[in-house]
Amino acid sequence: MKGFLPAVAALFLLLPLPAGAQPARDIVDRAVEGDGFNGVALVGRGRTIDALEARGAADVAHGVPMTRDTRFEVGSISKWIAAIVVMKLVDQGHLDLEAPISRYLPDYRADTGAKLTLLRLMSHSSGLPNQILAARQADPSSRGVELDQMVAVRRYASGDLAFEPGTAWDYSHSNWLVVKAVVERVSGMPYAQLVDQVLIKPLRLRNSGICHGDSAHVRGMALGYATLVPTPQPKPNPVPDFMAMAGGYYTTAPELMKLMDAVLDGRFLSAASRRTLMTTVMPDQHYALGGRVRIERIAGQEREAAWEDGSNGGFRMIARRVLADGHTVIVMTNASYDHANLGQLGDALMEASYADAAESASR
Repeated sequence: MKGFLPAVAALFLLLPLPAGAQPARDIVDRAVEGDGFNGVALVGRGRTIDALEARGAADVAHGVPMTRDTRFEVGSISKWIAAIVVMKLVDQGHLDLEAPISRYLPDYRADTGAKLTLLRLMSHSSGLPNQILAARQADPSSRGVELDQMVAVRRYASGDLAFEPGTAWDYSHSNWLVVKAVVERVSGMPYAQLVDQVLIKPLRLRNSGICHGDSAHVRGMALGYATLVPTPQPKPNPVPDFMAMAGGYYTTAPELMKLMDAVLDGRFLSAASRRTLMTTVMPDQHYALGGRVRIERIAGQEREAAWEDGSNGGFRMIARRVLADGHTVIVMTNASYDHANLGQLGDALMEASYADAAESASR
């Protein structure tokens, strides 16, 4: 292992550098040396990738190095992907975010079905308790067990509401079981097929999709680890299909940037749906639909940004895109990288992106 990682680093030192890549490369190298960063980091603006750095191992046992096109589970960024798919169905006239879900799921519990809406479910303001978490704590063996979608909804997403929809916020995976049941009922197809039809094929994403179970079976996927040193310790966390919206999406750093550009600056969604997707529903949590929109001080100014975070098993990742000008940072890791270090790395890369832009403008 000790000989393998330096060899990979040496390989990437031989690759040609695009304009603006050296500051990002230096930052990533410091993260490797300082706290063992293992993953992929991207810096870009609009559609242009300015830096794309891969370090370490994707699969230690088989000697597979990390590459710029290594696939990663994105954890809860899957919720933002799911919200994009829902908004596409809204654009097509198939869904209404404000309609009671009983319109789409007449077999759902009648009293709460009349109160719950897709808007509240996707913003975690529904009051639906996180029965999945409670079940896993009570019985760890339930993790990864496959269930029919409506069986899962009845078991894990039909509890008494903890609060009236819209009056509070609670991060509950159970919300997304119901949303998935709705879109599958309305579209008449499994969610993975729907994602392929409305997202993957139109955007020509070749390294992205929905998987369930242990993602190790997906070609080109990084494996998740609890740690790599001194001895690699695998840390898989199988995601059952009924939780695909909550954590079943996988992609690469370049394709996540391509998707963010298409959704946030392109014409993939209507202007109205894009505004809805990125409007905070619960301001105290900065939470919109499936993800956050934050105003942060970046490069000396207050800037509004899409703020996506995800984790599952050993996978950790962040995706940041400033809405006004498209400055983008994506960092994906697979060895339980410290969350605080991940955030600091993302901040440093974003600052470097603006510094490079300012230097280019002054030439």
